[in-house]
Amino acid sequence: MQKLLVILGPTASGKSELAVKLAKKFNGEIISADSRQVYKGLDIGTGKITKKEMRGVPHYLLNVASPKNTFTVAQYKKQAEKAINKIIKKGKLPILCGGTGFYIQAVVDDISIPEVKPNSALRKKFEKKSIKELATILKKLDSKRHKTIDIKNPRRLIRAIEIAKALGKVPSLKKKKKFDALQIGIKTEDKILKQKINKRIKQWLKQGLIQEVKKLHNPPTRLIGGRAGEGLSWKRLESLGLEYKYVALYLQGKLSKDEMLKKLETETWRYAKRQKTWFKKDKRIEWVESKEKS
Repeated sequence: MQKLLVILGPTASGKSELAVKLAKKFNGEIISADSRQVYKGLDIGTGKITKKEMRGVPHYLLNVASPKNTFTVAQYKKQAEKAINKIIKKGKLPILCGGTGFYIQAVVDDISIPEVKPNSALRKKFEKKSIKELATILKKLDSKRHKTIDIKNPRRLIRAIEIAKALGKVPSLKKKKKFDALQIGIKTEDKILKQKINKRIKQWLKQGLIQEVKKLHNPPTRLIGGRAGEGLSWKRLESLGLEYKYVALYLQGKLSKDEMLKKLETETWRYAKRQKTWFKKDKRIEWVESKEKS
């Protein structure tokens, strides 16, 4: 069975840096396991690794989709496995690196994911519902998926409901092994992780996160920094994760700059805690302590 190394952990824990170090040491190449880094133009707000930070190590599953379209877990799994097999054929070690738990699980456990196309009418209807209402609907349709899903993520809840409604029921997730995976998680003290998150958010704002969101929103006919915009609606931007949501709300005048910063810090920390909870469920993960101490 082919070897697969997985580097995982919550946001801002230092996954990319460790993955590059290990890739240099063990002749590896890296596949991103991040649900937003697949999108073109979502660079600063997703912490996408730069060419300099890659240190010559090839990276896969970055910038493979338009942010105008939804990129599904099924699409990710298919492309990730293709990249893994390509790396193996080159005689190198495939390294899966990221913080999107379901993406990682889909590959490691070879989960069979139904290919169900997005239903815009259904999404429009369910986007008006609260997280509590969505969770109740999913529980009735598929109690098993309800137990494993990120219950605070409305986008994931709506997608699970969409699949259940399209197929009548969600197929049971049968686990089987395709790769011999070693999963390494980065364990960081809460106090240190919170500091790193807040520092990174401030850094991203200095690097031009607001300009990045402006560019994504502006139409293709309007140039920002010499480059055409993507023409994404505010609604679409708000669905692309916390960084894009709160900056979009700020640009619409719905939040002050201070409120935006506070929301980003608070909600990103909550997201990191949900990531930690997800990963704790998998007892196969070997945890390594972060070198940084309080």
